[in-house]
Amino acid sequence: MLALAIFVATLILVIWQPRGLGIGWSALAGAAVALATGVVGWSDVGTVWEIVWDATFTFVALIVISLVLDEAGFFGWAALHVARWGGGNGRRLFPLVVLLGAAIAAVFANDGAALLLTPIVLAILLRLDFPPAGALAFVVACGFVADTTSLPLVVSNLVNIVTANFFDVSFGRYAAVMVPVNLVSLAATLLVLWAYFRKDIPATYDVGRLENPGSAIRDPAVFRAAFPLLGLLLVAYFVTGPLGVPIAYLTGAAALVLMAVAGRWFTSGRGAVVDLPKVLRGAPWQIVLFSIGMYLVVYGLGNASLTDIAAGVLRWLGEQGTFIATVGTGFVVAALASVMNNMPATLVGALAIDRADVA
Repeated sequence: MLALAIFVATLILVIWQPRGLGIGWSALAGAAVALATGVVGWSDVGTVWEIVWDATFTFVALIVISLVLDEAGFFGWAALHVARWGGGNGRRLFPLVVLLGAAIAAVFANDGAALLLTPIVLAILLRLDFPPAGALAFVVACGFVADTTSLPLVVSNLVNIVTANFFDVSFGRYAAVMVPVNLVSLAATLLVLWAYFRKDIPATYDVGRLENPGSAIRDPAVFRAAFPLLGLLLVAYFVTGPLGVPIAYLTGAAALVLMAVAGRWFTSGRGAVVDLPKVLRGAPWQIVLFSIGMYLVVYGLGNASLTDIAAGVLRWLGEQGTFIATVGTGFVVAALASVMNNMPATLVGALAIDRADVA
């Protein structure tokens, strides 16, 4: 029960964040208590680090890439193009914004899509003089689609990376299974959002209020480098997947190249537009502490055999056939995620599947 008490207390701190306490420090505190009380041992630290390091640093590198591109005006340029493609029709613009959010979530992860696209879209809506209810529809759509369509690639979500690495699923194999699933999720997202917000979406808007998309580009060098760099990165993911190359190496290298272009490292910084220190300060370093700390706490549940309960449920579902096992596991993990957040739920689910021996 001590392992469960530590887990619950850590989770409360992570969600509550008293006095602005970072999620990383909360998770690390929980891990420290787990180590001090013997719920986990020092040998478990190495095991957990081996599980989470690739996912953690891939996520950080992706966010750094996203922040550099955002500072360069890349996402503003894309959003203005989408606003113009709407042609003054609000009901056409809505699905276009959802599609843009899905595309950004696929490549730059769900957090990148929600954090970067939402303020840009909101600024455009204010310029178009959308009413509050109409603007809310678009803002909610940006946040919602960032999560529901962060499925197609291993890099689209931190939990995707953790799960794929834990069960040794290659980048290509993961995409082959999850791209069709993501398309279904995108269609369902569009239908639900449209059904809920259709009355609030303005029928028309004045395209003439929009700036030229080119005016959003603040760093042409970074902008020109973005498309070939991202294209090469995606190709590298697929090519190196079967070879077992950690995706953190590839993503980190891409982040360094983009930072070199943005910081004009080849000209000693002359002509730099993007504020790289600001970008690095904005990177999610707390997630490094959170990943190692939270997984250690969850690992303690496994050491205390508490994940065996979930493993027993999954084992029973596996005996009912593939369809029941798939749908049932989805509902079980969704229920866990609704109670304890997606990352801890993923960690519990991965350990439970491993212990159930049904992978």
